[in-house]
Amino acid sequence: MSTNRPLQRDRRADPYPWTWEIPVGAIIAAALLLILGVHVGRGLAWLLSGHGWAWPGQLDLITTLPAVLGGDAHAGLAETTAGGPGAGWVRVWVIVTELVIVVLLGVATWYGLGRWGPGRVHGVATKPETQQTLGVGRLRRIKAVVRPDLYGKERE
Repeated sequence: MSTNRPLQRDRRADPYPWTWEIPVGAIIAAALLLILGVHVGRGLAWLLSGHGWAWPGQLDLITTLPAVLGGDAHAGLAETTAGGPGAGWVRVWVIVTELVIVVLLGVATWYGLGRWGPGRVHGVATKPETQQTLGVGRLRRIKAVVRPDLYGKERE
């Protein structure tokens, strides 16, 4: 008998095959997070320089990316105060924000692939299933079977 047999769940037909839609959706979501991260970094530079939060209009979210990445703190902002953060601060906060987003995306990818990816472990019980099968409550319910000398009906 081979130990490499697939489990019953693996033999069932999956009516929804993994195709290109899920990876493309994940890539688009990651790109959107990275685009928004640029503007969050610029907003943090404005906020921490003492000028208040700054956010561009919806139509300027993508068109102002090159200017913001170049350090322009005023790109795409309708009402800006005089001054504002310097180009160096904008770049620093954009980099910090993007690094945080990349780390969070990496953790989410690692967790998602471990949970649903092709390398996941098949047939392992969940924590509630394990507690139900091996937990203290079950041992108490079957104590007469486990220790008939102590808890059996015919104990003298």
